Amino acid sequence: MTSIRTLHLAAELAPGSAPAPSADDARATAARTVALARLAEAAGLDFLTHDDSFARPGLDALAVLARIAPETRSVGLVPTVTTTHTEPFHVQAAVATLDWVSRGRAGWRIAVSPTGAEARLFGRRPVPPAAELWQEAGEVAEVARKLWDSWEDDAEIRDVATGRFVDRRKLHHVNFQGSTFSVKGPSIVPRPPQGNPVTVVDATRPAARETAAHHADVVLIRAGSAEEAAGLRAELHRAARAHGRDPGQLRVLLSATVDLDTYEGGPGALAELIAGWHGGGAVDGFHLVPAVPERDLARFAADTVTRLGDRGLFRTVYEGTTLRDHLGLVRPAGQYATTGAGA
Repeated sequence: MTSIRTLHLAAELAPGSAPAPSADDARATAARTVALARLAEAAGLDFLTHDDSFARPGLDALAVLARIAPETRSVGLVPTVTTTHTEPFHVQAAVATLDWVSRGRAGWRIAVSPTGAEARLFGRRPVPPAAELWQEAGEVAEVARKLWDSWEDDAEIRDVATGRFVDRRKLHHVNFQGSTFSVKGPSIVPRPPQGNPVTVVDATRPAARETAAHHADVVLIRAGSAEEAAGLRAELHRAARAHGRDPGQLRVLLSATVDLDTYEGGPGALAELIAGWHGGGAVDGFHLVPAVPERDLARFAADTVTRLGDRGLFRTVYEGTTLRDHLGLVRPAGQYATTGAGA
């Protein structure tokens, strides 16, 4: 008897970069984003992504989703985090903090900064080739996991009588040397609720695929046909296996920009497309990038997702509490606690 594969659905909250809002506009933007997040949560979506305005006027995606976290209960929150020109130690601490604020619903969508204009703003180095940027991004993902694991799950003791906050025997020192940076630990943030927040990589560009196969929990792809998507998924699974990973712990989602005012057949046809591609094994789910979020996300949630739920293809209620629960991903054991060794 063939088991039914779980369908995963996600959406983008803020496609593209927007100008920096004024104080009044920022409040309106926050209210709008909260409303969209609650709409997606009511539909049972696995997670929401939020694009970032790295080195340009606009909103910081991590800060926005930290603001959204207390206003939601279940939906996963995945900001874009650029690893070029940023300090890996601070990046991992911010993502770990989002996981604590959201009670285990955080991820991060790794991005790189390939433009000379952005490099000049920081002034530390010229822009390397894309392959080197993604190699560096993979090293950031690697050291982030080491730092998240540098605290054992029960390292905090909070003993008021003795004034001891942490059991130092359960902190592990990280001494990581990458190709362009070095990091020493442990982290300044206790191990996140999920152990490791979910790592998402947009692998629509070939240069990112090796990093995605090596480090991502969720990979976003683009494809013009189910056959092309299935081929990319199989390629990612082979590469993950070559890195010693279990391909069953890798989720591959088609990322598609959709305008539901011009999409032929409307939300119903989109539901049929999703069901067909997922049922045929081409992808594990879909990541909607709405052309107009207020319009398209609302129609997607109210019509497309409802149709999939009515057919028993998508959840009608959340069964777990963390983003890893939604995605069917195991909570990783702390690498140092498991081996009993230092870093």
